[in-house]
Amino acid sequence: MKKGILCLLAVVSLGMGSAMAEQPKDVFKGKLFAPNIILENRDALQLSKEQFTAIRAAVVEVQAGVAEHEWDMQEAYQALMLELDRAPIDEDKVLEYAGTALLAENQVKKKQMAMLVRLKNLLTAEQIDHLEAVYGRQ
Repeated sequence: MKKGILCLLAVVSLGMGSAMAEQPKDVFKGKLFAPNIILENRDALQLSKEQFTAIRAAVVEVQAGVAEHEWDMQEAYQALMLELDRAPIDEDKVLEYAGTALLAENQVKKKQMAMLVRLKNLLTAEQIDHLEAVYGRQ
């Protein structure tokens, strides 16, 4: 799957030129915090048992929710790679497979975004301030 993603990104980046290079790597840095960041700072944040349980539940829910979309994405990228091996390449099929893969990838990202927002909403203002200080908005 990673090979397919890399190939698609290479194809897409050809037309995007330097615009892609200007994109920040972590646009949400200091605004949203991954579960591992929160858990690494568990003691400093003084997470309550309720917060810890809710964070774990949110992560488990997202992991279960993305599995189906990851399968769809992998299947579409595999079909795309097979089509790219043909001569001549059927452009319509390539675009169809790419569209299917990107839709599945978008669903995964939406679920991950919802989880990150949910996690931040579980934190107190003081806990958020601590994480912002450690992982600041650069």
